[in-house]
Amino acid sequence: MAIIRFTASADTTITNAFESNLRLRGTGSNMGYADSLEIFSIYGQESGSNGQSQELSRALIEFPVSHISASRAAGNLPASGSVSFYLRMFNARHPFTLPQGFTLVIEPVTASWTEGTGLDMSSYKDLGQANWGMRTSANAWARQGGAYYTSSTLITNVSFPLGYEDIDADISHLVEEWIKFSNANGTHNGIVKNYGLGIHLTSSQEAYFSSSVGAGKLPGNSGADSGSVLQNPGGANQSYYTKKFFSRSTEFFFKRPVIEARWNSSTKDDRENFLYSSSVAPAADNLNRLFLYNYVRGRMVNIPNVGTNKLLVSFYSSSAGSPTGAKLKLPKGGGVVTANHLNATASYSSTGIYTVQVALTAASTPVPAIHDVWHSGGVEFFTGSFYPELMPTYDFAPTFNRITSCTNLKKKYSSVDTARFRFFVRDRNWSPTLYTVSTANNPTDIIESASYAIYRTTDNYAAVGYGTGSSLSTMMSYDKDGNYFDLDMSLLEPDYMYEIKLSYYNDSIGDWQEQPQTFKFRVEE
Repeated sequence: MAIIRFTASADTTITNAFESNLRLRGTGSNMGYADSLEIFSIYGQESGSNGQSQELSRALIEFPVSHISASRAAGNLPASGSVSFYLRMFNARHPFTLPQGFTLVIEPVTASWTEGTGLDMSSYKDLGQANWGMRTSANAWARQGGAYYTSSTLITNVSFPLGYEDIDADISHLVEEWIKFSNANGTHNGIVKNYGLGIHLTSSQEAYFSSSVGAGKLPGNSGADSGSVLQNPGGANQSYYTKKFFSRSTEFFFKRPVIEARWNSSTKDDRENFLYSSSVAPAADNLNRLFLYNYVRGRMVNIPNVGTNKLLVSFYSSSAGSPTGAKLKLPKGGGVVTANHLNATASYSSTGIYTVQVALTAASTPVPAIHDVWHSGGVEFFTGSFYPELMPTYDFAPTFNRITSCTNLKKKYSSVDTARFRFFVRDRNWSPTLYTVSTANNPTDIIESASYAIYRTTDNYAAVGYGTGSSLSTMMSYDKDGNYFDLDMSLLEPDYMYEIKLSYYNDSIGDWQEQPQTFKFRVEE
C-alpha cells in the first residue's frame, strides 16, 4: 500500500471581523467545532478616522505528527526522501461570493493553541480559544491573528485562479522537520516543532491598513500590532470574500483535511517475464529484476545472519530441473559490476524481501530453464527457476488490446482489512489451443506499467485517484502470478459500494489507457 492518510487532530477559524452591529469585532470568537474553515479579507465595510476598515479571517489546522513518526518507525512508511507528504483540503460550497485569482499562504504555527468548541461562523457569539488574540485561555498570540514561521523553506503558496479549487500541496519538507523534532529526544537544534499550520491570504491580498496608532507589521515580522487590526500598508483595497474548506468536523468522510503520504511501493518481479538481452535495446531495458521472498510460518522475516545486508546470486542453466554445471558468466549491469562476473549482488528491499537486477545473454542453443541460487558466506538460502524468452522486436507499433479479470475479488470487505487484488490479463484476440494451455508456464500477460483507482459507485467519486504523477502511488506490482495491488480498506468510507478501475500505459502512444472492465466490492464496518 502506497497511500496513508492522517486526518487533522484539531482545526479552527480565527477572525477580527465585525459582528452584525458593525461596531464590535469578533476577536474573542472561536469556531473549533464548526464543519468548515473560512479564509477571507474584507476591505472598507466601515470608515473611520484611520481610514477604511480591515476584516480578516484565517484558518488553523494541526495533524498528529506522532502518528506519522510511529508509522515510519513501524516500517509502514519509507525513509525520508522516498515518500512525499501532501496537505489535502477540500472546497466547501456556500451561497456567498467566491473570490478568484487569489493565493493562500500555508506556513507553520510557532506556538501551541486550543481548538475550542465554538460553532457560530456568522455572528461570532461563541467565545473561547483559540481566537484572534488568544491561543489558549491563558496565553495570547505573540502577534494578533496568530504567529507563524516565515522561513521561505517552510512556506507553501497555493494559487486559486477560479476560487473553488481544493488544496493538494506538497509539504514534505515541513513534515520531515516535524518528524525530526518528534524523534530528537530533547536535542532539537532549531528543528521546527509541530504546532500545526496557519492558512491565510498573502499580505498583498489581505486588506490594506495603515495608522499612526502603533508601528506594527504583519504577524511574523518585527513590530507590534495595532490591537485587533493588523498594520498592512502593502495590502489590497479590494475584498476577497470568502473561501471555505471542510473541517475535520464535517460529516463527509472524504472531505476531512488530511496529510496524505504517497510513494511508489510497487515491486516488479520479472521471474515470469524475464527477457534475454537484445543489442537493439538500451542497457536499462535489458535488465530484469528478481526477488527472494522469505516467508516463515506465513509471515515475512529477514534471513538470520543476513538481516538487511546484501546477498549474492549465481545463475545456472539446466534441463534437469536443478542447477548443474558451471555458473553463467554475467554481463555488466545492475548487480554486476564487471563483465563476465559469476555473481550478482542482491540488496535488501524490505522485511523478508531481497532483490537483484541482472541481464542475461542468450546462448546459441536456447536452454529451457535458468536457475538462480541466492547465497552468502558459503550458505545457500534459496534456489529458484525461470524461463527466459527472447526480447520481441517490431517494425510497427504493437497492438494494445487487453481483457482483464480479478481472480480473487470478494463481494465485501471489512474496513480493517488490507486486501490484495490479483488480476488475469490476456490479449483480446488470444485463442489458445489445448497444447498452449497445457504447456504455458504463466497464462496471464504481465503489464509492466499499470495503475489502479477506486471510485464510489453511487456518485463516481474518486476515493483513491490514479497516482500516475511524480509519486506513482497507485502503481501495480507484478510477480510470477501476474499483476496485483494491496488496498487498505480504512481509506474507504464503510457501508458503500466501490469499484476498481485500471489504467495501462501504452508505450506505442505514450499515454495511459483506462480499461473497460471494472470490479465492484462493498466495504462494511
